[in-house]
Amino acid sequence: MLTRIVLSLAIFAFAANAATYKVTLSKPATIKGQELKPGEYRLDVADTKVTLENGKQSVEVPVKIESVDQKYESTSVRFVGTDKPQITEIRLGGTKTKLVFNE
Repeated sequence: MLTRIVLSLAIFAFAANAATYKVTLSKPATIKGQELKPGEYRLDVADTKVTLENGKQSVEVPVKIESVDQKYESTSVRFVGTDKPQITEIRLGGTKTKLVFNE
C-alpha cells in the first residue's frame, strides 16, 4: 500500500512539472538544427527542455522559459531566415510564457 502511495505521488510530481500545449506550423522550419514539417505539434514543456511531437516525428530540444507581464492572446511562432526558417521563440497563447530557443 505504501508503495502505491509513493508511486502515485511521484507520478503526480512529475506531471506537475511538465505542461502540454499545441502549436501549428504553417511551413517547414528548423529548431536547433532539426527539421520540422508543417502540421500540428504537441509541446511537452519541462524545466529546461521541450519536446515537439506530431505523431510521426518527435524532437527534443533545450529551451529557456521566460515569463512576461501580460498573457499572450494567441500562440505565435517567431522565425529567423527565409530559406530554411529557424524557430527562435514560441509564445504560448492564454499564458504569460515564452519559449526561447537560442543557437
